[in-house]
Amino acid sequence: MIFALHLMGGRTLSSRGEIKLNVVTTFIDKKREKQVKYERSMLRELSINILQNRVKQYFGSSQLTSSLVMNSGIEEACYDVAIEAYLLGAKFGRFGYYGEAIEAVKSRCYKDERHLIDTLYNFFLFWGKGEEGTESESLYYLCEQYVDSWWREGFMKSEKKYKLRMH
Repeated sequence: MIFALHLMGGRTLSSRGEIKLNVVTTFIDKKREKQVKYERSMLRELSINILQNRVKQYFGSSQLTSSLVMNSGIEEACYDVAIEAYLLGAKFGRFGYYGEAIEAVKSRCYKDERHLIDTLYNFFLFWGKGEEGTESESLYYLCEQYVDSWWREGFMKSEKKYKLRMH
């Protein structure tokens, strides 16, 4: 029979006289580990085809952005923002599961969502070479709708995972 005596500093003294060092993890490390695991499970439901189709749906039909989307850098920026918005929505999906209205939940992450919209909008402005001019407001609304659609999809899929207890 082996027994262990817990010593200070995360060390354990066993009945054999050996000192074993235990791995001490903090709450922050565990929380981050759990968050990464959840984000990975959420991202498994996305495919590159879904991302490509949504970029074409929102930015491919606009005369202003269709030429810009051909640039692979802009397309990748759209993917990055889509993934971030999707994960942001997924992060708040549990509140929907507990019965909170989607608009009430969405108001909590207003700053984060605005940051994503502004990032994408500024990226288009940077690569647009000043061609947007009078249509910059409509470009901003396109970016807003794009981020909102991804946020809502992440929220809905997360809520569904919580309902199915797959979180």
